[in-house]
Amino acid sequence: MSLIKEVDYGTPAAKSEKTVTLTIDGKNVTVPEGTSVMRASMEAGIQVPKLCATDMVDAFGSCRLCLVEVEGRNGTPASCTTPASDGMVVHTQTERLKKIRKGVMELYISDHPLDCLTCAANGDCELQAMAGAVGLRDVRYGYEGGNHVQVRQNGEENPRYMAKDTTNPYFTYDPSKCIVCSRCVRACEEVQGTFALTIEGRGFESRVSPGMHEDFLDSECVSCGACVQACPTGTLQEKSIIEIGQPEHSVVTTCAYCGVGCSFKAEMRGEELVRMVPFKDGKANRGHSCVKGRFAYGYANHKDRILNPMIRESVDDPWQEVSWEEALRFTADKFRGIQAKYGKGALGGITSSRCTNEETFLVQKLIRAGFGNNNVDTCARVCHSPTGYGLKTTFGTSAGTQDFDSVEQTDVVILIGANPTDGHPVFASRLKKRLRQGAKLIVIDPRRIDLVRSPHIEAVAHIALRPGTNVAVLTSLAHVIVTEGLFDEAFVRERCDWDEFQDWATFVSDPRHSPEAIADMIGVDAETMRKAARSFAAGRNGAIYYGLGVTEHSQGSTTVMAIANLAMATGNIGRPGVGVNPLRGQNNVQGSCDMGSFPHELPGYRHIQDSATRDIFEDIWGVKLNDEPGLRIPNMLDAAVEGTFKGIYIQGEDILQSDPDTKHVAAGLAAMECVVVHDLFLNETANYAHVFLPGSTFLEKDGTFTNAERRINRVRKVMTPLNGFADWEVTQNLARAMGLDWNYTHPSQVMAEIAATTPSFTNVSYDLLEREGSVQWPCNAKAPLGTPVMHMDGFVRGKGKFVVTEYVATDERTGPRFPLLLTTGRILSQYNVGAQTRRTENTAWHKEDLLEIHPHDAEQRGIREGDWIRLASRSGETSLRATITDRVAPGVVYTTFHHPGTQANVITTDFTDWATNCPEYKVTAVQVSSSNGPSEWQVEYDRQAEQSRRIKPRVDAAE
Repeated sequence: MSLIKEVDYGTPAAKSEKTVTLTIDGKNVTVPEGTSVMRASMEAGIQVPKLCATDMVDAFGSCRLCLVEVEGRNGTPASCTTPASDGMVVHTQTERLKKIRKGVMELYISDHPLDCLTCAANGDCELQAMAGAVGLRDVRYGYEGGNHVQVRQNGEENPRYMAKDTTNPYFTYDPSKCIVCSRCVRACEEVQGTFALTIEGRGFESRVSPGMHEDFLDSECVSCGACVQACPTGTLQEKSIIEIGQPEHSVVTTCAYCGVGCSFKAEMRGEELVRMVPFKDGKANRGHSCVKGRFAYGYANHKDRILNPMIRESVDDPWQEVSWEEALRFTADKFRGIQAKYGKGALGGITSSRCTNEETFLVQKLIRAGFGNNNVDTCARVCHSPTGYGLKTTFGTSAGTQDFDSVEQTDVVILIGANPTDGHPVFASRLKKRLRQGAKLIVIDPRRIDLVRSPHIEAVAHIALRPGTNVAVLTSLAHVIVTEGLFDEAFVRERCDWDEFQDWATFVSDPRHSPEAIADMIGVDAETMRKAARSFAAGRNGAIYYGLGVTEHSQGSTTVMAIANLAMATGNIGRPGVGVNPLRGQNNVQGSCDMGSFPHELPGYRHIQDSATRDIFEDIWGVKLNDEPGLRIPNMLDAAVEGTFKGIYIQGEDILQSDPDTKHVAAGLAAMECVVVHDLFLNETANYAHVFLPGSTFLEKDGTFTNAERRINRVRKVMTPLNGFADWEVTQNLARAMGLDWNYTHPSQVMAEIAATTPSFTNVSYDLLEREGSVQWPCNAKAPLGTPVMHMDGFVRGKGKFVVTEYVATDERTGPRFPLLLTTGRILSQYNVGAQTRRTENTAWHKEDLLEIHPHDAEQRGIREGDWIRLASRSGETSLRATITDRVAPGVVYTTFHHPGTQANVITTDFTDWATNCPEYKVTAVQVSSSNGPSEWQVEYDRQAEQSRRIKPRVDAAE
């Protein structure tokens, strides 16, 4: 293995189909029109010296190292800013150019520290490399570096010297090493879109500055790492490099955080991870990253991680460390005993949206082939199950329609119930770039998310609807489009059922759905609604992106179908730049659904009652499958309380913290006789567990993840599992203990079984993924290299189906006791239940969950910034601190759910989506009042959790 060094072409690739041919140092080169001379040179294998140029940002032309001579032209133009033209003859290495370049390098080095041997960038420094490339051997101006380098001059403090900034948890900023190439500033602007950096001062006094001369931690920097990646010197440097040294080999793998599915180079020294660097050839992220994927991997070696299996007879007992053999035998005996006493249906399992496709496939196989029932579910039950139902009903597939590249061709975007800058930040950066280029944005969200107004971006409309009124809003937008004749009749007639469209059009045209009629109910003025509808219908390419603010409602499935209706009515399906795009929450939530994690569906979204589908699996698995759909997660908990469901295997999910109505979840778990938790840490669910099986991180396993765009990406093992086994091996060993004859030796064999049984994965193999990098399903005989854009020639179901979406108000209502509406969401630095990110330095940005409350509501209740408040609903109460902001409207409060100490889900109710049981997290009637600190429930919960985490170390027989 060696360190993967990607080619930096200096400037971005041109996209023109027209080509030009030029001669560079005697070589003929043909490139797309608009290509820079620098990039053309690199493509010819000729490297022009450069410092300010990199292909992740546009050309800048400031360093003056990349000068070339062009026959027939005066002067020495910068190759990065000079476009190649037909017949051009370029010379990159002449005596004149050598003299100029050497002189330029002298100026750089004259004011740069000469500590190369002790600099963390030694061996990975472009300034160092360019000094060698131009043959610099001496500096006429001396080496004192009086402006930047010297702390003191003539015994006096040097006012121009700036100390190193180490405030950011993950990287340092050393101004003395800055050569003012502006690459970091441009990366922050062009790649990330945050505009957190600037150049202050002039001439030799120029410096990079975060914000208004702030330190990095207190500035608007979001720690995405783009500036660090862009820096050609040791000015911006990962602290891990400073502590460990330069890596010696790298492996390409896939991030295990959100549904964007970014590709990274895990750069290693032996089995020690030095840093994660975004992979330029990653088709989901195109070389960009966020703070979580780039830096928050420290949880893999955190002291809280459990590495030995543990068992206990009662949840009141301390844990006892045991061998793997003993833990698996204990589990198998418990499970067999439960089924002998209560019947086959008394067991079930929950697959993980953080584990690989292969691991998820094996868990559902264990339940169906080993337990003999279909009691399997996944976290998508509580997030995107309405996406599966709604899109399968209208389009015929349970997934988004586009790839992320598609956003580069969109003209107008509806963003509903999603906050990409916090939840899907790399996609958000790509979206912001398109918006800065002129695309329009419509935000539908009760909270003013960052994208409503940020640098060089302002939404044409922010529909700050009242929580729970999504269906009414979308139907009203459709009302405007239909009644004003803005729909695409040709598309609808060709691609959809015309009779169903007419029924739907008659429904939405009813005056009761007009913006004027619903304005008071949704809390949005009619003109804003009409402006949004007209903007979307008028756009050449209109795309809809949505998140959990759509699905986590009692009408989640209805809202997804309303979104699909809107896309079909405007003809925005089946080509780049358009589509219906769910932004999946966890890294493999799409994959967990694909792999058959729902109780009524086998892999590939085929119903368990379809005998032909069952035959495929029965033939390969050698068992007879139960044809009755199993229990969903809420049903399992209900059955447990009733006494008919007694055992569960939970891989990589923390339902006690993530699922709604915490008290009900706790009651269900407490009623079971054997709860098996398979995870990295003693999570909250483990408070009620009898068996704990240590899990492995994404760094310790091979497999695949499937992201929100249906992209199947390789996960590659970079270190030995600290617990001894990858998660797929643990499940296989449990299956063997249950009497199943499983003999997989590598996850590629599991993928081969997936391909043999699942039509959308027929052509997928590890060999294909090695060749192509990644593919998007369907990947089969019709699409051997995958399908970036769905429904191009017609809908999977045949004709697109319009569904009448009647608005039904949630049963959760405000009133005198609970006058406010609570909605929940995520924050950039934390992930899901926080089990991973809370064990990293990301806590520097988010130490606790806070309640956002409008100034008017806070004043009425006598609440000040930072006060402890009591948050109460009909389900329960908790305490947390308040932050006062106009991001939320009067009558609405908002909090995150990343910290178990808050347990926000003790507040949420048991109301769910009518079709899928997805919980209604986003609408809870609450009251907010002053508090002195944690509630009685929180105190008792902490006591019980602390008692549950007692561990007795293993005592071997030899001792």
